Amino acid sequence: MMPLTMADMNKEFTIRRIGGKPEVKKHLEDLGFHIGGTVSVVSKLGENVIVRVKESRVAVSDELARKIMV
Repeated sequence: MMPLTMADMNKEFTIRRIGGKPEVKKHLEDLGFHIGGTVSVVSKLGENVIVRVKESRVAVSDELARKIMV
């Protein structure tokens, strides 16, 4: 298991765990990140990571991406 920030680009991963406070977990779930779901890193721009989740592209901060374990 590794944080999403360390994942290879354009490779699909399964979300294994989502860390953080309940508010953070809820926010990530609202964006489409669910345990067992798939995610892939599209690009990294500065402190942000752009990921594909549920047929959408979402930008998350590096801090939030570190809470998503794949």
